[in-house]
Amino acid sequence: MKKSMKSKVYVIKTSDRGEGIRELLKHFNLASLSGKKVALKANYNSADPFPASTHIDTLSAIVVALKEKGASLVMPERSGMGDTKSVLEDMGVIELAEKQGFDLVILDDLKSEDWIKENPEGSHWSRGFLFPKVFKEAETIVQTCCLKTHRFGGHITMSLKNSVGMVAKFDPDDGYNYMRELHSSRYQRYMIAEINTAYKPPFVIMDGIKGFSTGGPEDGTLIEPGIIIASNDRVALDAVGVAVLRIYGTTSNVSTGEIFQQEQLARATELGLGSSRPDEIEVIPVNDEAQDICSQIEEKLKEKF
Repeated sequence: MKKSMKSKVYVIKTSDRGEGIRELLKHFNLASLSGKKVALKANYNSADPFPASTHIDTLSAIVVALKEKGASLVMPERSGMGDTKSVLEDMGVIELAEKQGFDLVILDDLKSEDWIKENPEGSHWSRGFLFPKVFKEAETIVQTCCLKTHRFGGHITMSLKNSVGMVAKFDPDDGYNYMRELHSSRYQRYMIAEINTAYKPPFVIMDGIKGFSTGGPEDGTLIEPGIIIASNDRVALDAVGVAVLRIYGTTSNVSTGEIFQQEQLARATELGLGSSRPDEIEVIPVNDEAQDICSQIEEKLKEKF
């Protein structure tokens, strides 16, 4: 059945994260978050500077916007390349949490009773994966990601891949290493998509002011699109991200084939997580300065091979 409504992906051209995020969030119903407990997932895989990690100004702008609507915030995080608490301290997140009054949860410290086993139908995880109760108990989950390639088998690391930092590395009961399974599997990109069945965010913000067009996640070839992107459709958002990487020139894995043939996106659409074709996406420039890159994005989305 053809979708009656297109997924909207909003793009603003700006170097001012505070103003850009305020403008983007006007297109989402933040009033619905009033008085709710919101879990915030950012990208702090390592202590490397943006675009390896969420820029502190991006995180601050989102926190301020949510708190202005009366939301109560908690930010759980797990770093894959470093000690999580040290990463958050080095990146200024602990200081921001104290200043803005939100809670931090170090996922590495959770006990057995703090996790829920998820095992989606048709999953490529051999025993499912563990997802934190702190996310499940929140009334909604907001995510912010970066614009990057991924040289360790993910190919791209945007909103879908950012969800890997939500799940357990080790099983507290028997020490099973879920991340070893993920990174050694030929189905890694499918498994990334499958994590995203555990939650549905009301919106995701991708900071594309800068990005990595090769390498990643902690270092790579720097590009400067000068944009911030937002959508409530993770698949559409990541598809637009791939289009941006292709505009600038990217790896063979990311530039080969049609965008929706990227395995993270293809598996996500099979799971019903978002758009499945370019004609199901509407790319909307939020300001005049974004019109040119939005036109280029639309062309890249439609490319046939």
